[in-house]
Amino acid sequence: MIVIGQITGILKTQSEQQVLIDVHGIGYEVDVPASVLMSGLAAGSEISLHTHFVVREDAQILFGFLDQASRDLFRALIKVNKVGPRIALAILSHLDANAFAACVRQSDIKTLNAIPGVGRVMAERLVMELSGRLDDLIPVTEAQHERLKSSPSSQLMDELEGALVGLGFRPQEIALALSQLEPPPDNIEDGLRRALKLLG
Repeated sequence: MIVIGQITGILKTQSEQQVLIDVHGIGYEVDVPASVLMSGLAAGSEISLHTHFVVREDAQILFGFLDQASRDLFRALIKVNKVGPRIALAILSHLDANAFAACVRQSDIKTLNAIPGVGRVMAERLVMELSGRLDDLIPVTEAQHERLKSSPSSQLMDELEGALVGLGFRPQEIALALSQLEPPPDNIEDGLRRALKLLG
């Protein structure tokens, strides 16, 4: 079986979840997370993606990622029970590798549950099956270790979430913003100010 681990070529077009890459006259359709589409590359630019090749009876699909950590996390995700490539791609479209690893290490079910296609049962399964397995893929830095020790209380995060819901933001937007608050907020005013900046 042919294994395609990386692809480099010219970006021809991009749609909602896919890019078309021209490699010496051959166009490869590659399914990608939102991070690729938001990277600012324009048609005609050179693009290089780390890839994972999926072969099924009815299709052959190439998935592409900007960095090896995201590709390796994708591979770890699709090994989790009932998590297929589409759900894994949705997860990586809402959380980068470091943010996802932080959710797993902190058992942040709420943030994972807010990702479309990931219900509470699946969020709990992700935490249970991947806890302790991510360290080799995404090592914890000293700074991240300190943040884990000083994670904000669930009560504070619940208050922040309630305030943002009251301001009209969607749960998915809120979960993503709260997962990106680094360092953790000291109080609700600090958290609200920084979350609004991310959401703005």
